[in-house]
Formats: sequence, structure tokens, C-alpha cells
Amino acid sequence: MATAIQVPGQIEGVAKAKYIRVSPQKARLVIDLIRGQRAEEALQTLRFTKKRVAKEVEKTLRSAIANAERKAEDSGESLDVDALFVTRCFVNEGPRWKRLRPAPMGRGFRYQKRTSHIIVEVAEHHRAAADRAAAAAAEAQASKGVKGAVRKARKALEKRTKQPAKRK
Repeated sequence: MATAIQVPGQIEGVAKAKYIRVSPQKARLVIDLIRGQRAEEALQTLRFTKKRVAKEVEKTLRSAIANAERKAEDSGESLDVDALFVTRCFVNEGPRWKRLRPAPMGRGFRYQKRTSHIIVEVAEHHRAAADRAAAAAAEAQASKGVKGAVRKARKALEKRTKQPAKRK
């Protein structure tokens, strides 16, 4: 399985749905549809998938997107939701509910109701994360102290007059 490239300033969100009452095999059919897609495309895919578990997976994906937004807000960074991708998503088997079904001659047949744990992780595309980090660093460098403010004013003046400002 290929792993996503991690950029130091990359924002990601994770969501888990536990004890979902569907067999893991059936849930994996839906999860395989969205792996590696952009978050918005994945939501559209899930919206029109005719499987019962698609609704639960969509809810989990929306939660992961909201977690990424919240993480970005808490760290004071901007996040473009369109740059989010489904980096990892998988289904683990949860506990099984053991039940008995009445059978002939007073016997009982055992059967199991399976449950699933769904995990969805979204992250910013590594290029978008690198661009956002570079823009933030450039902005911080440009606005450093009085000299940065003077540089900003000169650039604004140059843009208006389209002539380089003379330095003393």
C-alpha cells in the first residue's frame, strides 16, 4: 500500500466510526471506492452509491473534514477544503454478536451479527501544503519589523507607479 508524502506543515483530520452494524466485507466494498480521491469527489461518490453502509462512511468522511478544519483553525493556519484528499481509509472488524436461532427438535443454531470499525483520514495534498507553508513564511518575512513595513510600502508604490523607487 502506498503511503502519503508527509509535509511538516500538512494538516490532516481523522475520524473513526466504531461498532457499525454491517459486516466488514460489505463496508470494504464502499471504502475501496473513495480511497485516494479528493474529499469532494468522495462525498459525491458516496452520495450516489446504492449500499446501506455508504451513509455511515459519508458521515465519517464529513467528520474527518470537519476535524481537519478545526485543527487548522486551532493552529491559526488557513485550510483550503478543496485541497483535501482521502489519504487512508480502512475497515477493521469489530466484535461479533453471538445469537441463537431456534431449530427443529428444541435445538438452537448459532449465528453471528458482525460489526465494523471504519477509519477515514483526510490530509492536504502535499503540494498545497508546501505552497501554503511557503506563502505563510514569505508573509512573515515580509512583515518583519519596520524594514518589512518599508519594503511593503515600496512594493505597493512600485506597483502603482510602475517605476522602481529610488533608494538613498
